[in-house]
Amino acid sequence: MKTTPFTPYHIRNGARMAGFAGYDMPIEFTGINDEHTAVRARAGVFDVSHMGEIWVKGPRALDLLRYVGSNDAASLYDGKIQYSCLPNGRGGIVDDILVYRIDAETYLLVVNAANVEKDWNHLVAAGERFGLRPGRELYNASEEIAQLAVQGPLAMRIVQRLCPAADLGKLAYYTFVKTEVAGIADAIVSATGYTGAGGCEIYVANEDAPRLWEALWQAGERDGLQNIGLGARDTLRLEMGYCLYGNDIDDTTSPIEAGLGWITKFIDGKDFIDREYNAKQKAEGPKRRLVGFELVERGIPRHGYKLTDHNSNLIGEVTSGTMSPCLKKGIGMGYVDAAYAAPGTEIHVVIREKPINAVVVKLPFYKK
Repeated sequence: MKTTPFTPYHIRNGARMAGFAGYDMPIEFTGINDEHTAVRARAGVFDVSHMGEIWVKGPRALDLLRYVGSNDAASLYDGKIQYSCLPNGRGGIVDDILVYRIDAETYLLVVNAANVEKDWNHLVAAGERFGLRPGRELYNASEEIAQLAVQGPLAMRIVQRLCPAADLGKLAYYTFVKTEVAGIADAIVSATGYTGAGGCEIYVANEDAPRLWEALWQAGERDGLQNIGLGARDTLRLEMGYCLYGNDIDDTTSPIEAGLGWITKFIDGKDFIDREYNAKQKAEGPKRRLVGFELVERGIPRHGYKLTDHNSNLIGEVTSGTMSPCLKKGIGMGYVDAAYAAPGTEIHVVIREKPINAVVVKLPFYKK
């Protein structure tokens, strides 16, 4: 099993470790609810070094990205980030990704840990038509880069102490800056986030990871910075209604079904993979939709639980679910027949063969 440069620190700090996407990762430190609350109220640090990073370079880099991505990378400018997905050519999604534009011929793709090899193979195959070669214009740097996500209302104040050359107060949502961080030159600080609590991500070379770690904790101690595991990362993202690949989206779900039409751009001249399929589905309306729902009785929805109507007819399935630490109620997402997708629709979640009342709601669940 792989480790990250921060694994020794997690073990030293008493993390409960477990395998995730081939890595030995911290699941929790002081408990999911405590860590969740810390991020909403103060600041927490996540080790997300298991995420993949792939460089796409050269004069035809943009052509490739416009072909493989549902969103339109042509709208990016230097320092801008875009959320997109990779259609698989069969109506599903290879992965959801972030695209960082360094300059007109240099892009960094941040991909999900479990999909690095799949994404790489997909990009290499598609790159052939544009003359982009693995090891040259395409480069998989996933094993070379460490990443920490510092999230919460105090996160940017803490990280600013490490960045003397940059004013992070001017770092807009979905932008990034290359700057010195804790004396590490050419680090990347970006503002995307997967928690809805604000904050940033910091990318450094593996060899600089220990320096970053020590400096971050010195800077964050006075503000109550806490270690956060993947357990709270999941409850935080679910409260915001963010999709998790492998649960809410996968190779069998389309971006239109998943409510990702906003990152699926049907622009003249952009002939992306599955364009025709997705355009047809958007025009006709999908037969099923990904929705959020809240339980109105006690219970916790879990992945794979059945969703039914009042006559016990199967209408869908839960893709993600939890007990919301902030809302103190069961929340979840799942695909339902399109007729049951409108907010306010009453449905049932079948928990241990018992139908539990729930209602479809507009996302996000948690609103500041």
